[in-house]
Amino acid sequence: MTYTPHKLFSFEQFIAEHGDNPRYELIDGELRDMEPTGPHEEVSGSIAGRIYVEILRSNLNWLIPKACLIKPPAAEATALRPDVIVLDKAGLNNEPLWQREPIICNSNIIKLVAEVVSTNWQDDYARKVEEYAFLDIPEYWIIDFRGLGGLQFIGNPKQPTFTVCQLINNTYHQQQYRLGDAITSYLFPNLQLKLDDVMPS
Repeated sequence: MTYTPHKLFSFEQFIAEHGDNPRYELIDGELRDMEPTGPHEEVSGSIAGRIYVEILRSNLNWLIPKACLIKPPAAEATALRPDVIVLDKAGLNNEPLWQREPIICNSNIIKLVAEVVSTNWQDDYARKVEEYAFLDIPEYWIIDFRGLGGLQFIGNPKQPTFTVCQLINNTYHQQQYRLGDAITSYLFPNLQLKLDDVMPS
């Protein structure tokens, strides 16, 4: 992941210059190039597809937009772009920007976010854990298919890891899964998923 320290962006500047470019998100005014690779996009698409199957099977009024930004209400110069986001359709009418841009301001309609870890693993394991918990997002998945995270996050030896964070009393309780493990989701109790199922070819 590369950082661009020379210029700080406001939220409005970021939207005007990079809002429709899936490579970038904004954290505290700093432009972050997420440098998505083919395998990264393959894993993201596979995760979104499996979640969508569960949404249909459970007859939930939820959707997974192709692209979406989150504007945290307490952060003036932050626009988060999760790899996968699940929204409650019923709340979209109350979103002030949705009709013009795929931007979510009211986090209470966000049911789940998933981040596929790349070289910006510090954001996924630290900053976004705090940010998404503060936004009261019930479930956050961290898919570290290359085992890039720090030892304090994924253990030693490093290996592919799938972390499910469940929000309990405003804090994420994290459960890690390795290759071969059956993953448990609290939002999707009937989900049949292993990290092996979403590994890139």
